[in-house]
Amino acid sequence: MEKDILKQFESVPVNYDTILSVFKDYKSPKDKISYMERQGDLIRLKKGLYIVSPALTKRPFSKELLANHIYGPSYVSLETALFYYGLIPEAVYSAKSMTLKRSKSFSTAYGQFEYIKVPEKYFQIGIRQIEESDNTAYLIASPEKAVCDMLISSRNLRLQSVKAMKRYLIEDLRIDMSAVDNWDADLVREIVKTGHKKTELTQFIKAIENER
Repeated sequence: MEKDILKQFESVPVNYDTILSVFKDYKSPKDKISYMERQGDLIRLKKGLYIVSPALTKRPFSKELLANHIYGPSYVSLETALFYYGLIPEAVYSAKSMTLKRSKSFSTAYGQFEYIKVPEKYFQIGIRQIEESDNTAYLIASPEKAVCDMLISSRNLRLQSVKAMKRYLIEDLRIDMSAVDNWDADLVREIVKTGHKKTELTQFIKAIENER
């Protein structure tokens, strides 16, 4: 019975108060939640936030969806987004995101989740909403924005020419450059207007346009 109640949440993270409300008719709802966590039916992502075990729901979870819920407002980006789009070859085991809040990281049963703070004006450019077949949705950077986030968040970059930028994209990030000719240089120009890493972002624009 209790497990059937939990299945209604499917693969979407759920907060403690919501779980408490569905067990409100039990003699001790808090004890019931603690018991189900010990049994592995509820998995704690952080204090006050849970996900129902995929073994119980029979539904896979989206790490991108978890990232949005664990700390927000945020969107998935950096190497995590680049791997999502198939632009880099190596899987990324730490889910990385950009946020409007202070930078922070969380260690969970499903891996590490890292968040890097960016200004609001910069944050809102180049975000996509991806809708899954189970009607869940999450926010992720476009490929261009993910690279911009790499440039913005990396220290001591000295990419002052198109040649240096291409070397960075190919050798450091190991990006598949065959996809670059479809990227939106105007989106990067909009990002340049926010005033961050203008030199590197300008060379990134030129690198995109040179691939066409």
